[in-house]
Amino acid sequence: MLCSPSIPSSPTVFHFSSSLLSHHLTTQSSQTLACRFTKNTSLSPSPLVTGSPSRVKTSSSEPTTAVSDLSARITSSSHVVRDFYDGINRRDLDSVEGLIAENCVYEDLVFSSPFVGRKAIIEFFKKFTQSISSDLQFVIDDISSEDTSAIGVTWHLEWKGKPFPFSKGCSFYRLEMLDGKKQIIYGRDCVEPATKPGEFALIIIRGVTSLLQQFPWLADQL
Repeated sequence: MLCSPSIPSSPTVFHFSSSLLSHHLTTQSSQTLACRFTKNTSLSPSPLVTGSPSRVKTSSSEPTTAVSDLSARITSSSHVVRDFYDGINRRDLDSVEGLIAENCVYEDLVFSSPFVGRKAIIEFFKKFTQSISSDLQFVIDDISSEDTSAIGVTWHLEWKGKPFPFSKGCSFYRLEMLDGKKQIIYGRDCVEPATKPGEFALIIIRGVTSLLQQFPWLADQL
């Protein structure tokens, strides 16, 4: 707490050099800006987490437009992907829509063909969220920590805080800076299969490759 200075009995005149005063104010302004920047933004990506994805938040005590704009410009790719999962968990597809590029291509390998374009992708997630309970939530196990254009994620689903069977998966996302913000331009989901063929899968692969060696023209039919 600052104390009020005592008032001298007689006026005292202080003289400051204009250059010294300018230097002092400039230094103070720089220190104040640096303090606010450190407090409200972070250039380094957030560490790996276990648990429900968390959204990136800035301090509410500094609601200035300049700081908010700066935070938006330096949002890391991993934060964008975490916001993507967080929006799905909250069934807030309006927030998810803004994270997806207009011409994004999204592959869920459970389906025979990818979803192309923001509208088709949002429609897919709309059907997904409407078909399951809100108690079923994505939980990120691991996520790329470096701020690059390519982000890898491993995840699983939980039902009321308990692991859901056959729900492990891994996803890959590629992002680009579009209209002043990072957006997902490509995604691929690989989900744990309900059946576990084990070594039988190797037998099938060996049989298929042997068949292609004998009849190479079959490769054109794949």
